[in-house]
Amino acid sequence: MLPLSVLDLSFVNAGATPADALQDSLALARHVDGLGYHRYWLAEHHALASVASPAPEIMIGQIAAATRYLRVGSGGIMLPNHAPLMVAERFKLLEALFPGRIDLGLGRAPGTDGITARALRRREVPSEGDDFLDRLQELLLWGGGGFPPGHPFGTITVMPAGVPLPPVFLLGSSDYSGALSARIGCGFAFAQHFGSSDAAEVLRAYRRQFQPSRLGERPHAILALAAVCAETDAEAERLAMSARLATLRRERGAYGPIPSLAEAENHPYTESDRLRMERGRARLHVGSPETLRAKLTALAAEAEADEIMIVSSIHDQAARRRSYMLIAEAWGLSVRPDPGDRSG
Repeated sequence: MLPLSVLDLSFVNAGATPADALQDSLALARHVDGLGYHRYWLAEHHALASVASPAPEIMIGQIAAATRYLRVGSGGIMLPNHAPLMVAERFKLLEALFPGRIDLGLGRAPGTDGITARALRRREVPSEGDDFLDRLQELLLWGGGGFPPGHPFGTITVMPAGVPLPPVFLLGSSDYSGALSARIGCGFAFAQHFGSSDAAEVLRAYRRQFQPSRLGERPHAILALAAVCAETDAEAERLAMSARLATLRRERGAYGPIPSLAEAENHPYTESDRLRMERGRARLHVGSPETLRAKLTALAAEAEADEIMIVSSIHDQAARRRSYMLIAEAWGLSVRPDPGDRSG
């Protein structure tokens, strides 16, 4: 079976605090480390009441230190918010501390609203435009030491020296990032959980167009999707009500904490609400272990994916951890020794 991985947005739950959400992320990472999951990626969002972590590089260090087997990375660093040199420094530092376990996933969006994005970038002229490609090129030059002779940046040493930049992945929900990933020869992760483009079409195109480079000899396509698993289809549908209500509210601009199951069950849905949630079913995969195994296997085969990455916004943390456990068991992942036991 394909590797399974986790995408964690550090969702804030109704009745809990953002600090609780960060601790929940650490607990979930330790949990899936022993279940056989391959990667654990952290997202970057700003000024959203529903997401606790604006700094994936800090969470990466904490989670890598608390786990033993997982590759830990960013899903992703929103590059327009950051100086490329600082990204190179921070991820080389992480790679030095946890060699062979760090990934650098990069996104084009700001991960926030326009006003907050402007505050992050300190742009006084909004018409400066999208400089993602310039920042990406500069970051790759910092990583490869390839500034041309005479370039003023050529005299700068990116510390820690002698440490490579971790593997680079571009993230996206359209064919733009897929085509760019193929052109520069890096990995690509498609966000099926919120993308409007056809995941299979985009990932297959990425694979066909891939050009080997120093970033990668072969394509690596990750299909990121939302899933909720429980012992039965009916119980999984019940647990998914919190995520469905949260999505409904986000579509209307309300980025609040993930509602409790009781709140979701008792919400006064209109007929329009129910139609919107029904249309969103293709983005949230729900069911028993057997149901989800069949769904995810079919999706991965159609998209020619190399890996599946799962995000789950279940309100109850015990149920969330159990969801990942049931999926791992159905997928046939091998349970690993206790990550706390360093004797092996």
